[in-house]
Amino acid sequence: MNRFSDYFSNYIDGDILSLIGNGEISSFTVSREKRMLTIGLYLDRFMSFSELSRAEKAIEKAMDLHRAVINPVFPKAEFSLSDIERILEYVKRDTPAANGFFDGAEAELEDNIITIFLKKGGKEVLESQKVDIAVSKLLLSLFNVDYDISFMEVQAFDIEKAVKEAVEKKHHEEELLKEEAQKNIVHEQWGELPLYKDTVKNIFGKNLREAPTPIQDISTDDGYITVWGDVIKTEVRDTKRGTNRIFNFDITDYTSSITVKMFEDKHIIDPLIEKLGQCGTVVINGAYQFDTFSNQYVLRPFSISSVVKIEKMDNAEEKRVELHLHTSLSEMDGITAPKALINRAIKWGHKAIAVTDHGVVQALPEAYNTAKGKIKLILGMEGYLVDDEKYPDFMNLKLKQFKRHHIILLVKEDTSLDESIPKGERKYGRKNLYELISASNIKTYKSRPLIPKSMLAKKRDGLIIGSACEQGELYQAILNHEPEEKIEEIASFYDYLEIQPNGNNAFMLRSTREIHGHINTEEDLIQINKKIIALADKLGKLVVATGDVHFLDEKDAKFRAIIMASKGFDDADSQAPLYFKTTDEMLEDFAWAGDRAKEFVIDNPNKIADSVMDNIPPIPPGTFQPHIDGANEELTEKCWSMAKELYGDPVPQYVADRLQRELDSIIGHGFGVLYVIAKRLVEESERNGYLVGSRGSVGSSLAAHMGGISEVNPLAPHYYCKKCKHSEFFLHGEYGSGFDLPAKDCPNCGIPMKKDGHEIPFETFLGFDGDKEPDIDLNFSGEYQSRSHRYTEKLFGKEYVFKAGTMATVADKTAYGYVMKYLDERGLVSTTPRAEIDRLTVGCTGIKRTTGQHPGGMVVVPDKYTVEDFTPIQYPSNDEKKGTYTTHFDFKNSLHDTLLKLDELGHDNPTLYKYLEDSTGIPVMDVDLSDPKLYQLITSTEPIGVSPEDIDCQTGTLAIPEMGTPFVIGMLLEAQPKTFADLLQISGLSHGTDVWLGNARDLIQDGVCTISEVIGCRDDIMTHLIHVAEKYEQETGKESPLSKKDCFKIMEYTRKGKAPKELPPYEEAMKTIGVEQWYIDSCYKIKYMFPKAHAAAYVIAALRLAWYKIYYPIHFYSAYFTVRGGAIDAVAAVEGKAAVKKKMEEIKLKGNDKTAKDESTYIVLQIVIEMLARGIEFLPVDIYKSDARIYRIEDGKIRLPFGAIDGIGENAAIALANAKNDGNGEFMSYDDLMARAGIGKSVVDSLKEAGALGDMPESNQISLF
Repeated sequence: MNRFSDYFSNYIDGDILSLIGNGEISSFTVSREKRMLTIGLYLDRFMSFSELSRAEKAIEKAMDLHRAVINPVFPKAEFSLSDIERILEYVKRDTPAANGFFDGAEAELEDNIITIFLKKGGKEVLESQKVDIAVSKLLLSLFNVDYDISFMEVQAFDIEKAVKEAVEKKHHEEELLKEEAQKNIVHEQWGELPLYKDTVKNIFGKNLREAPTPIQDISTDDGYITVWGDVIKTEVRDTKRGTNRIFNFDITDYTSSITVKMFEDKHIIDPLIEKLGQCGTVVINGAYQFDTFSNQYVLRPFSISSVVKIEKMDNAEEKRVELHLHTSLSEMDGITAPKALINRAIKWGHKAIAVTDHGVVQALPEAYNTAKGKIKLILGMEGYLVDDEKYPDFMNLKLKQFKRHHIILLVKEDTSLDESIPKGERKYGRKNLYELISASNIKTYKSRPLIPKSMLAKKRDGLIIGSACEQGELYQAILNHEPEEKIEEIASFYDYLEIQPNGNNAFMLRSTREIHGHINTEEDLIQINKKIIALADKLGKLVVATGDVHFLDEKDAKFRAIIMASKGFDDADSQAPLYFKTTDEMLEDFAWAGDRAKEFVIDNPNKIADSVMDNIPPIPPGTFQPHIDGANEELTEKCWSMAKELYGDPVPQYVADRLQRELDSIIGHGFGVLYVIAKRLVEESERNGYLVGSRGSVGSSLAAHMGGISEVNPLAPHYYCKKCKHSEFFLHGEYGSGFDLPAKDCPNCGIPMKKDGHEIPFETFLGFDGDKEPDIDLNFSGEYQSRSHRYTEKLFGKEYVFKAGTMATVADKTAYGYVMKYLDERGLVSTTPRAEIDRLTVGCTGIKRTTGQHPGGMVVVPDKYTVEDFTPIQYPSNDEKKGTYTTHFDFKNSLHDTLLKLDELGHDNPTLYKYLEDSTGIPVMDVDLSDPKLYQLITSTEPIGVSPEDIDCQTGTLAIPEMGTPFVIGMLLEAQPKTFADLLQISGLSHGTDVWLGNARDLIQDGVCTISEVIGCRDDIMTHLIHVAEKYEQETGKESPLSKKDCFKIMEYTRKGKAPKELPPYEEAMKTIGVEQWYIDSCYKIKYMFPKAHAAAYVIAALRLAWYKIYYPIHFYSAYFTVRGGAIDAVAAVEGKAAVKKKMEEIKLKGNDKTAKDESTYIVLQIVIEMLARGIEFLPVDIYKSDARIYRIEDGKIRLPFGAIDGIGENAAIALANAKNDGNGEFMSYDDLMARAGIGKSVVDSLKEAGALGDMPESNQISLF
């Protein structure tokens, strides 16, 4: 027996030799020319390729070989699917294409086929490289087992994404290398400026000669100036001739900001823009002049140089960990976004960081995603603690009658959802924190979410509790000179005690409050910290120095000052230094602690960070959908039965293929339950007499249409016969919509065939690979919406259904208002440059202002969990009166990929449908959407029998949803749509960004193309490119250089506004197959595109209502005003056309001073006058005949309701209607009316002015004279 150890024991390390030394050598092959040795080796147990590779490398090195290869053979009994990932390592040696795809792979064996489940995708790549055959051969050679191999993707592989990530990783590595190289270069600081003088490099004009002046010191009469700054804003536009460009950019040195203005040839401007983008920081010399065009002083540069700014770094060998940090999610208090703070800690080389916002954990998802794989994120919160032993009835006390204190809660460990651990042994840190937050928001909210100390004591498992800042219980006890025993008792409750820099508490030196009366010097502050240290030493607890961070850099204090001033704080400008400090800065702050400063600043925070479990996500990874028994079967049965009902049995191949592909994808990815929930919600609404409309991209799914979820049919345009099921499909783009097909009788039955189909690809809903989480948005009647929500609770249980939480942040306009108010109060408006105002405004945006709820989003938690497994809950905007619980996390940005959200929105259209069906007896579904009068109505008033002059509108689309606004009416008149497909374009164009104005509109006006040809909806890009590619292949016999996936990607890039960056690599292929240049140029301009399915749903609804408007006008206007009405100027409406015209003229005369209400009123008056012009009159409000809100049809006229009168709200209108029907007969007087209806004099005055009270006396008293 030739043992391996007999020949190679001198070349291999002992640990490797122990594994393979007893192996039997079966063959030697030596290649002297290649200096290569190949060894056949029989081993009695399986070992991984990485272990064997170490032996190969050792032999190569010892024997000076180019390559050593060991080909092992293992006993058949050693083969196990549990080792599949380790076995597949051998494939990578000879098949580089397999690299990465087998990470985390699992396998199962059935019928002699091993199916390998790929968690990183790559099936297409692996099969194209015949890796399945290679794996099969490998198993035969390693274990002498013969199996076929099949790959299945658990997650689709996006090769483009992988390439991008690889490029980004390489770029990041290069940046790190540059940074390392820079560390070894000794630079010269430019005086006191944060700039390296030796890095100044000219990029425009003359060489720089003088040092910069702070921008805040610049005066309007300085003439020529030199300043430095970071480029914070750029704007470029062409002159009318097009050869020159006007380039404005703002720079800031953080003392103030300034606008730089240039007028140069584009060949000068364009390279400069690129250089500015690369360098970021510049020094500029030029003339400071008044610019009449922008009405401000600007800097006209003679010289621009790039310069490297000194970047603040944490250069300490041992670094601190920040355990008390607030983000912009600390409501109107923290300034900096979570991502920026986490990235700073990463850049500084900190190993961990805690996020502890005030009373909330809403920053944690963003913080976690930023930190993942780069730094340990410690989940935390600064809560509000109440000692309920001392104040047992605190919820019934006034705020001044009890004390609340700050407290830090950090999650130490959480294994609450780890099913591999027995329930009794799991840790519940995260869940306990979330349950505390829920309870404090739902049960003990009083100005703040309050945590009773007794509850915290019960829920502290898995948490680390810190004593917090000067508002903490311990610090306040010391300030209040509580007895030593009491202070010690308080301190013993905490896991660690916190101390902060003197600057954080310096406000006490200025304070006039009695509690701060003995705080007169910094030494007094130090003594308090020393007392805390002594307590910790006595109790054996850690002392931790924290920064109580509220913003990133010192300069950001100005933003917080503005926010604090907006809240009315008098000392807003006296900001504490609550910026994120380096280790050395914190050590300097605690220099008074001597040798122990390192213990508090570095050692102890690191000990706490080390004690925290690694990688605790704020939201459990994965998708958690509710379960419905038999959901997949229910969906499948419904879809196929509907397909057979429409198209016959067997279902036509084209329809069957698409439906089967969709169902396979939907069910395969676990989305079947979502479809079934939507199906049941729709069915329940229809049982209650209300149709449901779809919105978003769900109409792209044939399964949604066949499942009764969406009214939009996404198949290609087609005919079908309801009697014999004959069908004819148009698959090559001959028509844009089935509704545009000419009328045709069935060749079998001779009866008119139905028309349908809008050619919408399924990929726009669930992605190219069908694995994208679906959003099914449904429009329920506003009258029924609350019942739909209750039905959802009935389906899943009230304790598992919650409203989707939302977050409102400070918007641009609001921030601008804060800034201007701040400057105005300090007399700084006139002296603050516009660029500085803009900088301050940007710095104050994005800060959390309040929370809210999605108007129709219902979140469902699977019944095997509780909601706190995923998120705390609260009241929207902390208002208990709203009565609904919402998710604490903003659903859109945090929970979207974790929990199911049902969008059950309230909408007017389904309500209008019900009113029209009830009043006319004509079902909405019977409306002929191909009626020629509908398309005539779009650009003419003729179908409704009025003139444009009557209604001040050239179309008949007033009161038609999506088509009655001035903007869309203008589009209709310019584009002149004539078909349903054209109206889809209009809908898409009116909802997109940079699709109509400056794009499609210009193309139509210039005669380049028609409304039918422009890019209107996102889906049209994919279908158009596919049709062009098919035509190219038919005409040339060549394969199209654009694949279907390419067409999908081009659509995705364009609809998201990414075409300028992503489209160039595809442009040549697009031209090759015949895509015109104008089409490509149009793609480059688009910023956002509307889904075709959404457009189709909107247009279908609009035309259905338009049909009633044409043929049943009085019923239409009655329904319209009932559902969408409100105040319509009841007096003018009754007086007739002349009075209404007069009101319209009064609004017109306001010109630019018109308010939004005026604009809205004008449109309503147009609809009123249109109705009057069609011979339909209003009856006045009558105290005995009017309804609260319904415009009732009465003797061929429409009776105005109480709600039509301006000044009578919904509650008053209902009260009036109830009073007239209270059984007490007619009203004796105004007094009697007010008493019975419970209304005030102002409502009576409004009724009197409208003539609704007739000759009713004002008082019950009888006059004798």
